[in-house]
Amino acid sequence: MWGGAAEPTDWASPLPPVRADGFGAVFEVPLAEGAKSLSYIIHKGDDKDLPADQSLDVSASGHEVWRLAGTEGLVLPVPAATAADADLGKARAHWIDRDTVAWQAEPSLRHSLAFSDRGGIAYENGDLTGDLRLIRLVPGTLSEEQRRRWPHLAAYPALKVDPRDADLVRDALRGQVVAVARDAAGTLVAATGVQIPGVLDDLYAKAATATLGPSGQVVPRLALWAPTARKVELALYGSTGRTIHRMRRDDESGVWSVRGLPTWLGREYTYLVTVYSPKAGEVVTNEVTDPYSLDVTPDGERSRLVSLDAAAYRPPGWDRLAKPAAVPQDRASIYELHVRDFSASDATVPAALRGTYAAFQHDGAGLRELRALAADGLTHVHLLPAFDFATVPERAADRTEPSCDLAALPPDSEQQQECVARTAAKDSFNWGYDPLHYTVPEGSYATRPGERIKEFRGMVAGLNRAGLRVVMDVVYNHTHSTDVLDPIVPGYYHRLLDDGTVATSTCCANTAPEHLMMGKLVVDSVVTWAKQYKIDGFRFDLMGHHPKANLLAVRRALDELTLADDGVDGKSIILYGEGWNFGEVADGARFEQATQANLAGTGIGTFTDRLRDAVRGGTPFDADPRVQGFGSGLAGAPNGSPPTAPPSNSGPAWRTTPT
Repeated sequence: MWGGAAEPTDWASPLPPVRADGFGAVFEVPLAEGAKSLSYIIHKGDDKDLPADQSLDVSASGHEVWRLAGTEGLVLPVPAATAADADLGKARAHWIDRDTVAWQAEPSLRHSLAFSDRGGIAYENGDLTGDLRLIRLVPGTLSEEQRRRWPHLAAYPALKVDPRDADLVRDALRGQVVAVARDAAGTLVAATGVQIPGVLDDLYAKAATATLGPSGQVVPRLALWAPTARKVELALYGSTGRTIHRMRRDDESGVWSVRGLPTWLGREYTYLVTVYSPKAGEVVTNEVTDPYSLDVTPDGERSRLVSLDAAAYRPPGWDRLAKPAAVPQDRASIYELHVRDFSASDATVPAALRGTYAAFQHDGAGLRELRALAADGLTHVHLLPAFDFATVPERAADRTEPSCDLAALPPDSEQQQECVARTAAKDSFNWGYDPLHYTVPEGSYATRPGERIKEFRGMVAGLNRAGLRVVMDVVYNHTHSTDVLDPIVPGYYHRLLDDGTVATSTCCANTAPEHLMMGKLVVDSVVTWAKQYKIDGFRFDLMGHHPKANLLAVRRALDELTLADDGVDGKSIILYGEGWNFGEVADGARFEQATQANLAGTGIGTFTDRLRDAVRGGTPFDADPRVQGFGSGLAGAPNGSPPTAPPSNSGPAWRTTPT
């Protein structure tokens, strides 16, 4: 003993136990005056109980401690929680259904879920504070079905909701929830936030069949899924300002709805969602757009209530549109292009129409070339993302284009990049892989944002008349930020890592289509594009971040569309995407993924990096750009570069986009 002992001892003359009882040896150690710690080694001859020197914090542990031989840490007392193990800013516990919480907490402790209607649970001075109630948890095990559904949690200890507290579950989910572990004496050992998507899907499965967003051609109805909200109201905007309308909650589905008047059509609206926000640490009222929006104001600031069947949104001949003959997916010949770039520099298109949907209805050089390609066998045009995205100002007056003459600069100069970088945040160019509203056409591609619906349909009609079917590039695997979805049901729509932080392996905030209602949003959005915009195919960005089950649900929903009932032959619509395998979902870590191998035989296509690399040469990640393939001269003009590396099926962000 040393460092705090009143009478330090050496190795040869250790302090012996004063006695032994039914539990083991008892040592009594006199402390020096004012000692706050004690350094010691328990040993028998030259054999140490633990290899490292030990230190006891007397001020935290008190003057009686219990240890197990050969085991780190104390049995009793368990030290009070510190900020490190009581971090309520994290969410390390997973409430996977109404009965089960998976949490890597010490099973021998006492566990509960603390919840507060108003929020405000906090950690101070070794314990939780705030107006809280408890749901008791008892030890349990994960079933085989639970381990299958939650493979990344399969090794977690399971805790079961005490049946006596089962009636508190719905109330708890509409406030702040904290997982709590205490020792037998009631001392707080650990506390953390709770991830709730699993229990929401279990309790509110009825919502999967609900009609969400705007509906009704004459008498509009609006519906929003917000099961954790304490209140939801509709804010309706008009020439006289804003009016607030109460929405009614269905307790079985968690859907809030309101039925309006025909005069509501054409007006702007938002939802006022009063909900506990883990980010804010309190109950807040968020004003949000509708995730099922069919139209929005410029830059997506508010939703606009529309009926897509209204004559004002249909270009001439839309109801009689004749499509080119469908071809099987394996016979499709697809050309990828960018809506803006198709005509942005085309002098044969009127200046006011360049870079817009309307250019596809004008007989310019670009459209004539597409007609020629169609005559030569091209079957589809694949449009890069054309849904509402976040990074291009939608009003032309708000955009600033590069002012320098790029062509006049030396070809090996860095000045071109410097020039475009100065206006990159406000110019008209972006690939569009930054979704804002999934089921609204992008407004910067319209001659005016308010014409986006009619002009998008006109583009589809123009391409169909040119002999081409239309594929839409869709990006349901992430959003530009969490600002549209998360304020409605905090912690639900985006995939969370084990500690509750949002996964960003796709570049931005990853969505979680493995959750019931995010998966439903994907299916409902695709069906809307197919029915209302007569889209002929969908290319899924980073499809491997979707469950295979989600893509199969999309396929089934499309197959149910018929010309007689829906004006669309859903079975002729093609599906394909990037089946890459990477990130937090890699190798089936969370679900069976929509990747290359897993989709074999489903009729849903995936890009093949093997064919790409063989034609192009090398891989997207080769340091040497000279590596050749069939298309770059390997057979007839080898350049002596190293041989092509073995193909990889894990490219995280490679797109087959022409540059």
